[in-house]
Amino acid sequence: MYDFLKQDIFQLIGRCATELQTDAYVIGGFVRDIFLQRPSKDIDVVTIGKGIDLATKVYQTLGENAHLTTFKNFGTAQVKFNDLEVEFVGARKESYNRHSRKPIVEDGTLQDDQNRRDFTINALAICISGENFGKLLDPFEGIQDLENKIIRTPLDPDITYSDDPLRMMRAIRFASQLGFTIEERSFAAISKNKERIGIVSRERIADELNKIILSPQPSYGFKLLFDTGLLALIFPDMARLQGTETIKGLSHKDNFYHTLEVLDNVAKKSDNLWLRWAAILHDIAKPATKRFEEGHGFTFHGHEDKGARMVPKIFDSLKLPLNEKMRYVQKLVLLHLRPIVLAKTEVTDSAVRRVLFEAGEDIDDLMALCEADITTKNPNKVKRYLANFEIVRKKLVEIEEKDKIRNWQPPISGEMIMQFYNLPPSKMVGILKDSLKDAILDGIVANDFEEAKVFLDKKYNELQEKK
Repeated sequence: MYDFLKQDIFQLIGRCATELQTDAYVIGGFVRDIFLQRPSKDIDVVTIGKGIDLATKVYQTLGENAHLTTFKNFGTAQVKFNDLEVEFVGARKESYNRHSRKPIVEDGTLQDDQNRRDFTINALAICISGENFGKLLDPFEGIQDLENKIIRTPLDPDITYSDDPLRMMRAIRFASQLGFTIEERSFAAISKNKERIGIVSRERIADELNKIILSPQPSYGFKLLFDTGLLALIFPDMARLQGTETIKGLSHKDNFYHTLEVLDNVAKKSDNLWLRWAAILHDIAKPATKRFEEGHGFTFHGHEDKGARMVPKIFDSLKLPLNEKMRYVQKLVLLHLRPIVLAKTEVTDSAVRRVLFEAGEDIDDLMALCEADITTKNPNKVKRYLANFEIVRKKLVEIEEKDKIRNWQPPISGEMIMQFYNLPPSKMVGILKDSLKDAILDGIVANDFEEAKVFLDKKYNELQEKK
């Protein structure tokens, strides 16, 4: 710990606090991460007085290489220096009313400030001023909770979660990120207060949810969300995946736990948040498409298509971006069965061209998702699937090198078709354009302007004769 406090910034803050005749403490996540040996650049400093005054003094001492931002309405300030960000705030105590998670703030002592913290591991403070420089203040045994890998609230968890319900999401997020267990009373209090999540903005919920998804093993966080009842409130479509049904001795797998396996498999390969979202949503439409066929069992025909159509609504409800990131997830959900079908059958050039054309630059992510979707416990099946996927991968490389289909466009556009045949925008233009695309992807016509024009002339004449 003392190695961290030897950094010039802490010595400087301490001197500035002494000159202002106040005390200063590093508190919260930075202190926690010292003991967890995790890198952290964001430093929170609490002072017994006005945080803006101490921040201004530090900024003036650092000189022109520093940058100061003040937030007078909140009584806080931020100093950026090199690659560090230091937040300054005066010690405070908080109280809440029932219908808002925005606290009523008053000046307070360091003890008041530690009391208002969400978890014991985030209430740790180190004095960086005066005679007590380097002294650790741990009133709630946060160090012991770090050693025991426990998430626990400093005060009554019912009050902590009811006052600010986002803390329920944060508890699960920290447990998921750190691999910690939520203390029994705290866990029960989340279940008891889960309905309070309704007063939290969707944006803040999505932010915590994304952090859970980016955890080393995100399934752990989702199981906690499900077991506490929070998942059904914030993401009901995912909660509905849970459960199995048996008719005449025929059952289907639990699609919730299957989805979590796929998510963990993707997480082992990639830290791409949106690829992980594609894993979460790849089977999201299975409850809506579930049917029982006599003598065959349960089917989920068309779940990839319906799932892709559900993606925009889900992203909108969760306040996730409705831009190219959403379209990327939508594309992977729509196509996630295609390589699996290829792997089960003879791999034709035509089928590979189509997958390459539709996936474009995201073909490697699509293959990663499909391989992650192999969750069978039969080792022979796993071996066979992976071997087949390797054949598909080699075929993808071969076809791409030969035909350059990735992000390909036909050599004759819709505008050119209208010019050649003197056509207005119409259904016939679309038919001609799609016919040419299909012919090239199926290998009937070479990806060449002259051959494409000959094909279109013939197709146009056939359509004219049918009129």
